[in-house]
Amino acid sequence: MVKIRLQRQGKKKAPFYHIVVADSRASRDGKIIEQIGTYDPMTKPSTIVLDKEAVEKWIKNGAKPTETVKKLIEVAK
Repeated sequence: MVKIRLQRQGKKKAPFYHIVVADSRASRDGKIIEQIGTYDPMTKPSTIVLDKEAVEKWIKNGAKPTETVKKLIEVAK
């Protein structure tokens, strides 16, 4: 099963996330299929950069976003 989820980057206590398409069996920071955006919660307000066409394509092809990513997609619209 393919999921759209967050991949953590950055230093300790300074998280930065890539929004990626990955196999659900892969580890959180493991192998990905495609990177479709970024999320930086450390800026005020939080910065969300998202390739909306890629998100729509992957959801149409059956990828399931996690709860957190669903909320980020709704905020980015």
